[in-house]
Amino acid sequence: MAETPTLQIPLGFQAPDFSLPDTISGNTLNYAQIRGENGTVVMFICNHCPYVIHVIEELVKLAKEYMPKGIGFVAISSNDIINYPQDTPEKMKEHAAKWEMPFPYLYDKSQEVAKAYQAACTPDYNIFNEEDKAVYRGQLDEARPKNNEVVNGKDLREALDKILAGREVNKNQKPSVGCGIKWKKEDGLRPIF
Repeated sequence: MAETPTLQIPLGFQAPDFSLPDTISGNTLNYAQIRGENGTVVMFICNHCPYVIHVIEELVKLAKEYMPKGIGFVAISSNDIINYPQDTPEKMKEHAAKWEMPFPYLYDKSQEVAKAYQAACTPDYNIFNEEDKAVYRGQLDEARPKNNEVVNGKDLREALDKILAGREVNKNQKPSVGCGIKWKKEDGLRPIF
């Protein structure tokens, strides 16, 4: 399990649109349908990553706390399901039910959405403000599967609270760390952004 960090790219970019199947409802959803009035969290996760499993309860808790405040949440899995069958849409639906996810769990079969967001790892977090501009690409908190830090969502929570208060989100952000996205091996190369 090699640790891969979130790519640090300039903030302020417009949220890339998408149209992906939701493994929970069976509907195809786009960004406009999942965005929140006050901000939006776009997370790249998967079923089997130990880093995601370590924080999934907190992600569900955060979503249940902030969705009523006008923050949209969506989780996207872009992993190659041929080599990682535990991440198939059927298993994603089971995973969402097990954890009682209150947000859509979308399947990015082509991996084009992960490339558009320059996602590198699971979990990889993006927060967009009410104008759909990126204001955060950092970690949930300091907790990792092999440290003793408490999973509390501190960093993500702080960013969301600042958005809701109309204050600027701190630009000094620690990248998330997790398993690298499982890119398809059709051309034998990792995608170039």
